[in-house]
Amino acid sequence: MIKKETVYKIGKIGKPHGVDGEVSFHFDDDIFDRVDADYLILDIDGILVPFFLDEYRFKNDETALVRFADIDSQERVRELTGCDVYFPREHVDTDGDELSWAAIVGFKVIDERTGKVVGEIHSVDDSTINTLFCLLTPDGTDLLIPASDDLIVEVDAEHQAITMNLPED
Repeated sequence: MIKKETVYKIGKIGKPHGVDGEVSFHFDDDIFDRVDADYLILDIDGILVPFFLDEYRFKNDETALVRFADIDSQERVRELTGCDVYFPREHVDTDGDELSWAAIVGFKVIDERTGKVVGEIHSVDDSTINTLFCLLTPDGTDLLIPASDDLIVEVDAEHQAITMNLPED
């Protein structure tokens, strides 16, 4: 059984494309192409299920047209529409400089000065020039922290932690 902490979300399945089982895949991270993945993981009613790729081609920078093995009709593909798509963390290069924003969702942010966990990254806002980590703190509040290289001390992909030199309150 695939556990949620061993994967990270990279996109969502869109509508069927054509009649022979091809589907649009809207992605935030093209890791599946960069590491030559054999499969993607789809969330089917809360269960993470691997689907092997027959082929894919890019439609644009955010959408690919995908054909999964053994999915050969528009009806079968329609069942996948709207499913979240995940990628296994074990296939990602653990070099902290190469991790995508999507790959660090779920990482803990640790304050270098105190050694305490500030929160867990639940999303990354890169819609402006100043990218922000959106954290959920241990007490359940939301917190925004600049994702500045000047503040990041260490990225530990193996332990899913980012140590930061954060200013005092």
